[in-house]
Amino acid sequence: MELTVIGAGLAGCEAAWQAAQMGVPVRLIEMKPEKHSPAHQSPLFAELICSNSLKAARLESAAGMLKEEMRRFGSLLMACADQCAVPAGGALAVDRVQFAQMATEKIQAHPLITVEHREVTEIPKEGSVVIATGPLTADTLAQNLFEMCGGGLSFFDAAAPIVTAESLDRSLIFAASRYDKGEDDAYLNCPMNQEEYDAFYEALVTAERAPVHDFDVQNPKVYEGCMPVEVMAQRGKDTLRFGPLKPVGLRDPRTGHRPWAVVQLRREDAEGTLYNLVGFQTNLKFGEQKRVFGMIPGLQNAEIVRYGVMHRNTFLKSPGFLAADYSVLKRPELFFAGQITGVEGYMESASSGILAGRNAANRLLGKETLILPRETMMGALADYVANSPTKDFQPMGANFGVLPPVDPPIRDKKMRYAELSRRGLDKLTDILTDILKQENEPV
Repeated sequence: MELTVIGAGLAGCEAAWQAAQMGVPVRLIEMKPEKHSPAHQSPLFAELICSNSLKAARLESAAGMLKEEMRRFGSLLMACADQCAVPAGGALAVDRVQFAQMATEKIQAHPLITVEHREVTEIPKEGSVVIATGPLTADTLAQNLFEMCGGGLSFFDAAAPIVTAESLDRSLIFAASRYDKGEDDAYLNCPMNQEEYDAFYEALVTAERAPVHDFDVQNPKVYEGCMPVEVMAQRGKDTLRFGPLKPVGLRDPRTGHRPWAVVQLRREDAEGTLYNLVGFQTNLKFGEQKRVFGMIPGLQNAEIVRYGVMHRNTFLKSPGFLAADYSVLKRPELFFAGQITGVEGYMESASSGILAGRNAANRLLGKETLILPRETMMGALADYVANSPTKDFQPMGANFGVLPPVDPPIRDKKMRYAELSRRGLDKLTDILTDILKQENEPV
């Protein structure tokens, strides 16, 4: 009895950890460091490619609700994230190197997990398997997968640049979180007046972009949540001012007034030596990133240690192919997990790994698989992946819109969100209590 997990990203790590914690031996296969995808750089497991933010922390948010559900399942990555957190206002952000290092060490130290470093080029024809190769699945295996499920879908997303703290001009930058929420050093703010913004905007929309194969550079099919800043800017001159550069909730201490636009920098590591340009996912050429982003007040001499890049993300046509326990309908011992299933986001991917790993272990142990109710965020996302009625299936992140409405309706949004979260977490508590009773463990 052994479970094979292919891929040691967020979903693969969670799947391997959950199954091993249930007493099932796991063989975890990861192609790094022998081979890297176009976007991966580190040899470590659970590498965070785009942002180091895991979204909102409060329970009354969809992202916070999801993370709390994961904690209650004994999530490996939530435990790592909570220990590697860096100031980020109302969000949970992590030191990405510490986070990946901790996850890697815990996986490698588990007595029931054996790690193999090699590329898998085809789906194993037998045995219990979780495929968690991510949206950057290597070409040969990706082709094998898409032939199996009747075709794949793809979109493009991007990563934002990271700069060193010591290269910033602090005389032009102020530290503050929006509406004074969170620690003052969670974000650095680069304020722009109208003249500075107009010049930056013109430079941004006319800057030269890097070539990316297999898609239209001028009109790429991009995921809204990771849209390149230059593509967003093309939608209109004020789009950025009402998006990632919105100045609301901030006041420049030098003038006492709200700026015309603000570029925020979020701490990337625990020491505060690196900062991420929030919302600045980009596909500009490296030289253009240096020139255009250097027009932002305070960044004129910024040292970019990681430039923004665009890469293709591919996912399955999951509705009608996967069940809500993440197993393949026509091959129940084969499971998928992570963004390749059509969930979108770091923790969404990891949460699918929790369920795929547990359910693969359940099958090996002769137990029924666990399908969570749609009132839980994990259950709602699994249901969306399996049963989405839309013809144009697209990735979905945690949001309250995927949950059944509360009855009776609550008009106040904050109160409604709080009730949706409370209801889902209460249901999950009951389910986990029953599971513990079945396993004869103390609650």
